[in-house]
Amino acid sequence: MTGIQSLPEDWQRGAFALRVMLPDGPSVFALLAGAVFDMTPAFGTCSSWLNTEEPVAAIRSHGVPAALDLAGAIANARHAARDPGRPWLLAPVDLQVLKAAGVTYVRSMLERVIEERCRGDATQAEAVRAEVRAIIGDELTRLVPGSPQAAKVKEALVDKGWWSQYLEVGIGPDAEIFTKAPVLSAVGTGAKVGVHPMSSWSNPEPEAVMVVNGRGKIVGATLGNDVNLRDVEGRSALLLGRAKDNNASCALGPAIRLFDSGFTLEDVRQAELRVTITGRDGFTLDERGPVGAIARDPADLVGQMIGAHHQYPDGAVLFLGTPFSPVKDRGAPGMGFTHQQGDVVRIASPRLGMLENEVDRTDECPPWTFGIGALMANLARRGLPR
Repeated sequence: MTGIQSLPEDWQRGAFALRVMLPDGPSVFALLAGAVFDMTPAFGTCSSWLNTEEPVAAIRSHGVPAALDLAGAIANARHAARDPGRPWLLAPVDLQVLKAAGVTYVRSMLERVIEERCRGDATQAEAVRAEVRAIIGDELTRLVPGSPQAAKVKEALVDKGWWSQYLEVGIGPDAEIFTKAPVLSAVGTGAKVGVHPMSSWSNPEPEAVMVVNGRGKIVGATLGNDVNLRDVEGRSALLLGRAKDNNASCALGPAIRLFDSGFTLEDVRQAELRVTITGRDGFTLDERGPVGAIARDPADLVGQMIGAHHQYPDGAVLFLGTPFSPVKDRGAPGMGFTHQQGDVVRIASPRLGMLENEVDRTDECPPWTFGIGALMANLARRGLPR
């Protein structure tokens, strides 16, 4: 990780929300046109700041100019070299609920079908992958979920005996929206991300992440890694919680890019994500994918997450799903990709920055100990607003 180079290429022209661990506790900072502001005196949490009518305007009206060594805080976020006596970057959200949308890209949808057909056995993946594509082909890429055309494809697949719960949420009217992890459990850039030792088939899920306030308005975006255990979910979709919600299995960062006149939801739709993986065994992977290949518009997914049917008064983040499902062989031909301890995963997009994490076992990642109660007690001790 190279400090400022982890921020978006145009960070000096945008507005950003960050959280930084200081010696007295987590604090909320803003970047505006390259200047650093402390938002903590007015907003003890990122959630309360982003719940204001105009978060960018709040920087100008409430931000206190700060002398934070931003490059140093980013570099000190790296777990292996962290000095706990100096500031380091945290995940940029706190009280927001951590939500995710699944099966939103055709590529990942087909891989979920393959997991299901394999019953989580990676050795069968390549053969099943070829069989699925021979039956389905590429026709799904042009389908609008929930449309009459999608309903016809569903009927045809049922007739072939190939209907799947993943195809249901991939091309049916209702998106898969689930709770990824508990509030405050996300790790930031530089931290370790965890893979449960019970899994032998795992992968990162690089995603664009919508940041939504308590009124359902999308106020910004960040990058996320929705770490997944493919063999666990492949055994049964009812094991989704075991596959998704583990210690350090949710990473966000490096910062939230707030929407303003220079960066909007349309820029997220047009963004490209890049994922690189470097292993201690010499394995490398480098792939790119467009956010715009998504089958459902980000605003539609947010509308299915929050509204009259469901509220999140402190706001929420929504992982949009991944355009990547790494299938590059790692080891024996046909075995595909799985994580190994020590893998370094970098997820990047020019205007959202770079999220970097090292993979470890969930029981060897630092345990999550600072929850909502600890945060409220810390804010009270410091005399800060909640």
